[in-house]
Amino acid sequence: MKRKIPSDAFDYYVSLGLSRSYQAVADRYEVSKRAVTSCARREAWQRRIVDLEAKAREASEKKALESIEAMKERHLRTIRFIQGKALEALKQMPIEAAMDAVRALTVTLREERVILGEPSDRTAISIEDTIKREYERWMVTADKDAEIPQGVKDDVADILSTDEPQ
Repeated sequence: MKRKIPSDAFDYYVSLGLSRSYQAVADRYEVSKRAVTSCARREAWQRRIVDLEAKAREASEKKALESIEAMKERHLRTIRFIQGKALEALKQMPIEAAMDAVRALTVTLREERVILGEPSDRTAISIEDTIKREYERWMVTADKDAEIPQGVKDDVADILSTDEPQ
């Protein structure tokens, strides 16, 4: 088994993918695993693999980002085209017959906001609104004959009347 490890051994090692092992390289080139290990250490195969995987990941992420950006641009062009058509239709139609154009315009405006990273609807709920809603729910579900202590009433009133969190 006194064979020399060829220069393309690292390429073969890389090509093995998930089943990558020094033993597989040794079997392929009919050399000992110790010789492959020694060569790998000398030529820094592990570091090179890490570098190659990082470059491949960067290239993949770059390509994915470009695809996403191209998709967003395509969608924005389409949305803006439909908006233009909807506005043309609104100008030419009587108000009673323009609902399809209004719907198209509404949908495209919402989608445009989503693509540009803006909220499409009002999604923020204030803490004050939540507290008021919960307080009302508790009051409805509470036993009508039960007496709420004045201190609890005062605390709730303070919370509801204060803009700053406690």
